[in-house]
Formats: sequence, C-alpha cells, structure tokens
Amino acid sequence: MKRSMALIATILACSAVPSYAQDTSMSFFVTSANPGKGGDLGGLAGADAHCGALATASGATGKAWKAYLSTDAENAKDRIGAGPWYNAKGEKIADDIASLHGDNNNLTKQTALNEKGEVINGRGDTPNRHDILTGTKPDGTAAEETCGNWTMGGAEGAAIVGHSDRTGLDDSAAAKSWNSSHPTRGGCTNEAFKGTGGDGLFYCFATD
Repeated sequence: MKRSMALIATILACSAVPSYAQDTSMSFFVTSANPGKGGDLGGLAGADAHCGALATASGATGKAWKAYLSTDAENAKDRIGAGPWYNAKGEKIADDIASLHGDNNNLTKQTALNEKGEVINGRGDTPNRHDILTGTKPDGTAAEETCGNWTMGGAEGAAIVGHSDRTGLDDSAAAKSWNSSHPTRGGCTNEAFKGTGGDGLFYCFATD
C-alpha cells in the first residue's frame, strides 16, 4: 500500500511540472523595404522603429525589435538580445550571439526571409537586393562605414553591407559573409545602394 501511494505521489509530482514549448514565432527578418531615405534611417532609433512597424504590419506582436546596425558608439551584436532567433517560417537562424557570428548559423538565401516570409533576391536575380546594410565587421563590432551613423542619405558616405544569400563575386569569406562583405559605392542614396546590388535593406532581430 505504501509503495502504491508513493508511486501515485511520484506520478502526480511529475505531471505537475509544466512543459514549456520553444517559441518559434518570428524573431528575425530582413526588411522588405528601406524607409525611403537611403542610409538616413533616422539613426538607430529610426531603424528600430522601422523594424517594429514592419513586424506589426506582418501580424507579429509582443516583441521588442532592434536593427542589426552598428554606429561609432554601439556594436550591432550588442543590440539584438541573446537568441535564439527564428524566421517567419519558424526556421531557426541561430541559437545565440556566438553561433550567429560563427560557422554554425543557418542564415542563407532560403532562410534570410523578410517579415512577409519572402525570399530576398540574390546574385543572379533581377534586381539583385542581397546587399544588406550593417556597418559592421564580421565579429559584429562596428566598422567605420555607417552612412554617418545612419543619418546620411545623400551623395556622401558609405556603409558596410553583408550578403543575405551568402554569395558574391568569388569564394572569399567576405563574399560569403552575411554581415560584412564590402562597402557601398557612390554615397548613401537608394540609387547608390542599387548600384552595388542592394536596396537599402537591413536585418531586424527580436530582443526578447
């Protein structure tokens, strides 16, 4: 009898332990469009607001969004929370900051989707939109080229971009980098960005 009571107590105790399912709702996306002023995103605050507005328009709620962008005062890697992050289709992009900036991330043309779950045009597509604004070095820290800390949208300045499709002119690490491939040319206008294979898009991550 005592053994039976003990068994029942054990079963009840186990059943009382809550089961937490991993939240695989969207916590990462590439913006579907630039806010409209090229590299002038209104600074980091404006870029963050654009991420939030696009996420809300797509139906995503309850998350705080940050743009993966660096300035001379802030590193992109320090802005985006701890992970893990999932795209609009529930596919995991990375577990944490280290894996995101290492060889184990799952950021490819097929997974670097916009907030609508759409693939971003890459090299070989028309138009090519794979240049993603970051202003960042491969390790997630700030580069020098940030379109004036994301306040310049004219003929001056440049920004470091990554390739969302992990494809470039050659097989170099830079050409295959999602966050640090090369600087833009010809200023910080949308037209200048298009000239090197971009559209003024950037990455957005949920911080919670």
